[in-house]
Amino acid sequence: MRERRAERERVRAREFEAFAAGAGGRLLHAALLLTGEPAGRPEAAERLLTAALARTYAAWDRLRGEDPYDLARQELAARYARTARRHRRARGGLLDRLTPQERLVLVLRLHEGVAEEQAAAALGLSEERVRAVCARAVATMRGRRTPPVP
Repeated sequence: MRERRAERERVRAREFEAFAAGAGGRLLHAALLLTGEPAGRPEAAERLLTAALARTYAAWDRLRGEDPYDLARQELAARYARTARRHRRARGGLLDRLTPQERLVLVLRLHEGVAEEQAAAALGLSEERVRAVCARAVATMRGRRTPPVP
């Protein structure tokens, strides 16, 4: 009995390691965009990613055919949303002009290619709100001012 459990744990660990090795770079890039840190000193981004991967590993057996990347990305977004106030410090990056919510929506929608419906569900917002926040963020990045969305 213990041997079977130990073997299952080894298989689980190998599967997760393969996933993390393949998806870790892309997830780290998303975390860097969210935190606004330079690539040379990604302490907060690495902490954010580590926490998201830990939660993904904890749920690994319950995935049942779901894409682990989607779960890791959701965990990354949720963790960032809960800790966004820590990342408000201007770091001189291109995304510094955005609010944490705008940054999160922009990274999910444009960098990660998440559909509006999925982004809305992940963030607990309506699709219209996600669309408006994304439009405002894009306008800000293009240098145009838009009225704030309520």
